[in-house]
Amino acid sequence: MRFAKLVPTLVLVGFVVMACGGSGNGGTTSAKKIALLLPESKTARYESKDRPFFTAKLKSLGFDTNNLIYSNANQDAPTQQTQAEAALTNGASVLVLDPVDGAAAAAIVAKAKAKNVPVISYDRLILGTADLNYYLSFDNAAVGALQGTALLTALNGKANAKVVMINGDPADNNAKLFKQGAHSILDGKVTIAKEYDTPSWSPDKAQTEMQGAITAVGKNIDGVLAANDGTAGGAIAAMKSAGISPLPPITGQDAELAAIQRILAGEQYMTVYKALKAEAEAAATLAYDLATGAAVPSSMTNGKTTNNGAADIKSVLLTPVAVTKANIKDTVVADGFWTKTDICTSTFAAACTAAGIS
Repeated sequence: MRFAKLVPTLVLVGFVVMACGGSGNGGTTSAKKIALLLPESKTARYESKDRPFFTAKLKSLGFDTNNLIYSNANQDAPTQQTQAEAALTNGASVLVLDPVDGAAAAAIVAKAKAKNVPVISYDRLILGTADLNYYLSFDNAAVGALQGTALLTALNGKANAKVVMINGDPADNNAKLFKQGAHSILDGKVTIAKEYDTPSWSPDKAQTEMQGAITAVGKNIDGVLAANDGTAGGAIAAMKSAGISPLPPITGQDAELAAIQRILAGEQYMTVYKALKAEAEAAATLAYDLATGAAVPSSMTNGKTTNNGAADIKSVLLTPVAVTKANIKDTVVADGFWTKTDICTSTFAAACTAAGIS
């Protein structure tokens, strides 16, 4: 009789435990947590594009974005390590990690693996670990090749052209790939007069580097291969300060608003547009599938892999696009990355009309 009286109570307790979710890594789908760990904020894209696109896509998939754990490491690898450990302690089911330092981030992957938490290497490749689940980025050697090709086009076959290269952060594996891709196009076709690697992708440091190049080479510089729009802005500031006019063609990357406006104004020759909305949304979808135990469609990677020095990592690689004044309307505006209102302020209204942005 005592046992019979206990049965309803035990059944009720069982239902309560099932409803609350008693198993590891977050319990029910609604209680799952996803961590987005971005590397820095000096590059405008991360806070203005990647984070909101990622968050919006998760919300559209039915994920409670109150359970999104977000951190930005402000270009400090130890800070990112601490943020990742905190995310794991707080019950993250998946880490989406854009590493400050690709090699150092392997330690984060090891800690996640110990908790059976999958890791997506976002935008930048995490190096030297076989436990990485996915890599999601662009074809980054192709980015540098686009920059090099565009610069050669702008130089129009000028013999013995002197080029300054302002590369990205040497701790960033993407920067190495951009540099590799650019050299594959430029080597043997131009003279690399000076070349720098720019710690933290800092525009201020790029400006100092360009000042040093002008001092060493003189003002007669034919072109500048800048790895992104921030470093391009720093190089342009240095050349303007030195009285260089007209400015030589200069490349960039990320299609930052200021860079698009500089292209319209004739101060920057090109940028590389990476469809960050597609990248962030793909990462959010992949993270959601991993968090909820859904099967990841094979079409997501199409069999692509990237070797990170320890293993061939399943990869989603998107295609970058070169943007010059001629195709701003058909790329960043057509995609809604920037609107006419964003770009065509009063200062740039005439340039927008001339470029057909109306």
